[in-house]
Formats: sequence, structure tokens, C-alpha cells
Amino acid sequence: MSDAISPLAPASFPELPPVAGVQLAAHAAGLRYQGRADLMLAVVDEGTTVAGTLTKSLCPSAPVDWCRTLLPSGTGRALVVNSGNANAFTGRAGDTTAEMTANTIASALGFEPNEIYLASTGVIGETLPEEALAAGLTELATGLAPSNAEGWQGAANAIRTTDTFAKGASATAGEFTVVGFAKGSGMIAPDMATMLSFVFTDASLTQEVAQSLITNAVEHSYNRITVDSDTSTSDTVLLFATGAAPGDPITSANDPRYTELETALYDVNLDLAHQIVRDGEGATKFVEVQVSGADSNEAAKIVALSIANSPLVKTAVAASDANWGRIVMAIGKAGQRADRDKVAIWIGDEQVADAGIQLDGYSEERATEHMQGDHVLLKTDLGIGDGAATVWTCDLTHGYIEINAGYRT
Repeated sequence: MSDAISPLAPASFPELPPVAGVQLAAHAAGLRYQGRADLMLAVVDEGTTVAGTLTKSLCPSAPVDWCRTLLPSGTGRALVVNSGNANAFTGRAGDTTAEMTANTIASALGFEPNEIYLASTGVIGETLPEEALAAGLTELATGLAPSNAEGWQGAANAIRTTDTFAKGASATAGEFTVVGFAKGSGMIAPDMATMLSFVFTDASLTQEVAQSLITNAVEHSYNRITVDSDTSTSDTVLLFATGAAPGDPITSANDPRYTELETALYDVNLDLAHQIVRDGEGATKFVEVQVSGADSNEAAKIVALSIANSPLVKTAVAASDANWGRIVMAIGKAGQRADRDKVAIWIGDEQVADAGIQLDGYSEERATEHMQGDHVLLKTDLGIGDGAATVWTCDLTHGYIEINAGYRT
């Protein structure tokens, strides 16, 4: 984890409100990092509904496999997360560690192991030091306190790896509160639904409603960001709905409270997704890519990600180089229908091209001036349909290489 904070970081960690029915703890177990918390525990009230989305990687971590077996139950009592070690590609030893983690917390708190959700983030291919982990888990279980601003920040800090700042967000939906925290900086191109995100609300939800809400939120937030086009073995998003707020459960999308909660969940998860991009390894610029005029919304998303993932586009942004030919390249390679003679391109408010050629009156000076800022907008209209999508990324700098070249040291 770097000591230097991203230049795109928020001024401070937000003051997150309590969520009724949630307790938190964090502990420094020394699993990889020294002098900082690397374990966190969230305990939720009995009857809490749990829903989530998990990585589509075909080399998933042991905790992802563990969560995949638990999610169909739709309930849970606790979440345990460690940082520094992904417990991925560790064979049977990884499964044993996951089982030990759940058993230790379950025993300490009087729960069943299949009520304990797990997540790990960090280096792939190394086994966790079980003795230090077991001791840390025992200590972790003794430190629980009701959720408050300090507890949320402690939990968010405990799940960081190369992150330069802790990530948190909150929103309200009528009488409901929604709070989330996340980690992510590199290996970011979620395909699920290394990033983790955990969201808590005091609303009462059926499992079907909770799954619908978090699936929709993920698709329009985490699935629209990329730092380096790499999908982690460990990507996990979990929603915990404690039901501690007054009122009947939300049982369908026809309930007017559903729409309010859907908006709040979207706002929290999009905020967290943007923070992940702003903490992209080595990032100096936040980049928004808008695509319209595509065959479909999905086609627009694919084209937008092609632009956002292009190393040539990202390095041009880093250098404030208005080399719009690289955008043309990324459109053409995306594999979606495009007509060269209908494409229009903008850099910020400056229109670069129209009908497949550079626009008369285009000012590279104005385009370059826009790219010198820390929020860059790249926009294209394919001119063939009504599909549209927006994705977010960051520039690609020498800092990304330096961080990842020395990641394990």
C-alpha cells in the first residue's frame, strides 16, 4: 500500500451514519502488512437478508467459492474480510483456511459457519499464515462495536491493499439508510455482476428483491469502470439488509419504496465505483467515456470499454495529447457495428470529427487544454442507432508500472 495519496482522492473519508443492526470491528493481525489493520468483521442482526454478485473469473478465490455456496440461502450473520492475501490459487489449503475462518468466527459469536460470508484481497498464489490468522480472528471477535463513523472508516481501511485512501459512501431512501465501503485500485475491470464492496441497509427486503437491487446497482456502477482491463479472482459485492428500520418488508418492485431504495443503492455504489477509478494505480486523471448512436446499449458499453481500456488512449490522456486517432482505433477494434463515415468525436466540449473526417474549425489547442485538467471527457456518436452507455477509467502512467512491478515487495 502506497504512502502517497492519489491526487484524485476526496478531501477526507465521509462521515458515514450508523446502520441499525450492524456491528463492526477491525484488527491488525500482521498477515502481510505491519502496523495497520488487515482484518475486519461485520456482524448483522438475525434475520438479515444477504444478496450479492461475484467474479466471473474461472480462477476464483476460495472465499468466492465459499460465498457462492452461501448466497442461495439469502441470509447471514457476519462478514469477515482480510487484506494482503487473496487466498486464491491456493488449492485445498485455501479451502481449509476459508473453513477455519468461518468456524473460528462462528464459534466465537455463537453462529453457524454457513452464516459467515468471507472475502480476501491481496497477493494470489500464497497461503495465509493460519496461526496468525486464527489468533487475529479471535481478537477481532472481541472488538465489536455498533456501526458509527469511526467503525466504518476502520473497516474500510482494513480491506485496503494498494489503495491510497479508504472508500466509503452513504445515502438515504425515505426512512432507510444505506452505507457502503469498498476497496480497489488495480486489477480493476469488474465482470460480475482486485475489488470488494460491501453495502448495508436497515431496510427489510426479501432475498429476491435484495438480489434484484444489487444486481442492477452493480451493472450500472462497478461493471462500468476499468483501471487496467483485468478482472480479479476475488471480485465480491455483498448487500446486507438488516430489517431494523420500521415498516413492512419490501417484497416487489411495485412497492414505491423499492424505487427510492434502488436510487440510493445506485448512488452509493456509483460513488464507490468512481472512488475506485480515482484511486487507480498511478492515476492522475479521471476519464469519462460516453458513447451514443450505437446499435444497442450493450454495444455502446462494449465500444466505450474498448476506448477506456486502450493503453494508447490512456497514455495519450496521461500526456494531455489530443491524439484522437487513437479513439478511432478503439472504436474500430471493438467488434460492434460502426460506420466510419457517420462517426462523430468530442474531447470535452470540443468537437473533433464528424461524418468520419476532422471537423472544419476543430481546435487542437482547446482539446489539449481540456485534457490538461484532471477530469477528461471523451465522447463519440456512432450515428447508427439509439444505444448509449457511459464508462469511467483513468489515465495510464509510469506510476502504474512502478506499483505493479514491486507489488509483492
